[in-house]
Amino acid sequence: MAQVYRSGQPYGSGQPDRLTPHEVRSQEFAPRRRGVDAEQVRAFQCRLADELDCLHRELALALRDNNRLKRALHDWQAMHDRHCQPAPDRRPNDGHW
Repeated sequence: MAQVYRSGQPYGSGQPDRLTPHEVRSQEFAPRRRGVDAEQVRAFQCRLADELDCLHRELALALRDNNRLKRALHDWQAMHDRHCQPAPDRRPNDGHW
């Protein structure tokens, strides 16, 4: 079965369907009898596409930062676990309560 792609991700892959700047810029609208100003629509599309592009870049940066922090936390936890083993004569949670 052929895989369907949208926004560079396989359709139904669990990734949210995000509009891309290209999709916003290339969207066509059917003309109506009392239509809107095509220039205003195009100007708004360009503004929206630029904002989407900026948000996509910020999201990618935040995701990279998040992954870096997760790795650092995991490394710290592993190091802490190696150096802070409980005394052999005590059981964990062997407090007075």
